[in-house]
Amino acid sequence: MKIYDLLRMSLNNLRRRKGRTALTVIGVVVGTCAIVVMISLGLAISSQNEEMLASWGDLTKIQIYNYGGDPSGNEVPKLDDEMVTSLRNMEHVVAATPYYQPQNIGGNITAGKNDQYSQYLWNIYGLYPDALEPMGFQLASGKFLTADMNLGKDKIPVLVGQNMGYQFEDTRRSQNSAKRRRYQGQTDSLGNPVPPFVDVEKDKMTLKLSYTDQNGKVEAKEYQLVVVGVLVSDYNAAYFTDSGVVMRLSDIQMLEKAYEKLSGQKSSGSSGSVYVSGSGGSYSYTPGSNGYQEVYVKVDKVDNVAEVENQIKDIGYQTSSMTQIREEMQASVARSQMILGGLAAISLLVAALNIANTMTMAIYERTREIGVMKVLGCELGHIRAMFLVESGAIGFLGGAIGVLFSLLISFILNHLTLILALFGSTADLSGLLGSIGGGMGGMGAGSISIVPFWLVLLALAFATLVGLLSGIMPAGRAVKISALEAIRHE
Repeated sequence: MKIYDLLRMSLNNLRRRKGRTALTVIGVVVGTCAIVVMISLGLAISSQNEEMLASWGDLTKIQIYNYGGDPSGNEVPKLDDEMVTSLRNMEHVVAATPYYQPQNIGGNITAGKNDQYSQYLWNIYGLYPDALEPMGFQLASGKFLTADMNLGKDKIPVLVGQNMGYQFEDTRRSQNSAKRRRYQGQTDSLGNPVPPFVDVEKDKMTLKLSYTDQNGKVEAKEYQLVVVGVLVSDYNAAYFTDSGVVMRLSDIQMLEKAYEKLSGQKSSGSSGSVYVSGSGGSYSYTPGSNGYQEVYVKVDKVDNVAEVENQIKDIGYQTSSMTQIREEMQASVARSQMILGGLAAISLLVAALNIANTMTMAIYERTREIGVMKVLGCELGHIRAMFLVESGAIGFLGGAIGVLFSLLISFILNHLTLILALFGSTADLSGLLGSIGGGMGGMGAGSISIVPFWLVLLALAFATLVGLLSGIMPAGRAVKISALEAIRHE
């Protein structure tokens, strides 16, 4: 029997029993549609969660914080340049650098005639220059720092935050004067933006280290800051991208040594002891006593973050990343999907039983026909194939219609607000999505339902497979029918 004849005969048999076939197909439609919709909601929630986490910070960054000790009492290796080099050499790590902020040096940054404009040294950071671009920092203008930049004696190349100019104060104004400071977003009486006192790309800026001893004697040293690039303001990347000053780590260390000479006091990177309270209890540490306080590691892919983070923890350091939150959110969505998908699968299971019942009844009604086919020499494999094609066709047809309905439902969900607006109503599905996502979903403004092409193909294949599997037993029963008994069957 040719394949074409087999298909034609199977489809004709289904058309002869339109009512029964239609009812069986409806069961598959409901099951397929329910499963696709549930999966699409989960995919949308996962996508929104990823976007939300990305808005909080880089998903591929790991923060290593080293406070000179471990709450558990274990000795922690020194987080120095040698250790950072080891971290950089780890598999999947593309960059590693301290975010070093000296807090125990005194001075300010000045600009303008007679140093009219000034800001304190409160937001300067030292990083490895070769890590800036791999870490994801972006430039609004200029270029990144390089290790071999040499601008001359007492000149320091720097990157500045996009709004660093607004940190300057007009020292000729009193502390209580409203005109002493200018702020980003501030406008004049005509509504025009008020520019900062200092144009960081054009105006000359001077970093002044100063120390006053007990006798009132002032020791000072000056350095010219040469702005080579302006960072795009991105608080998720780092706060200093908005208003800070970024130097090469070597230049920061040079400033510390220069201040040590002025003050006669060794800089520790901060002042005093710090008390930390956590799940492991409270403890104190002296910043700078065990290397850098903060080191950031950039991993090549999100999927590799957990592996790298575990390696760092094995060394003895405490870490922080988005991985744990991400995994918890994914697990919550997966649990919800399993529950809802299981409920949807029940309907598909019922549909499978209906298919099996339909095919069994068809065999009973066509017993004489099966007997005639056997007497005429029809191969048993062809008889089995005929019933399997019929059951598979029911599964495929139900799956196709179910997918179409799921696409329609997905479209309605994604455009429900607009649709209801046409009728003067409103709707908020955030509560629904939040419950499915374990309280984390539905927080974005993206799609409520996502049905990718692979899900369509998977749904069709699964529905067809369910139909085929449901027809195996009835097909086997048809093959076992005796030809003589089948012919005598009324």
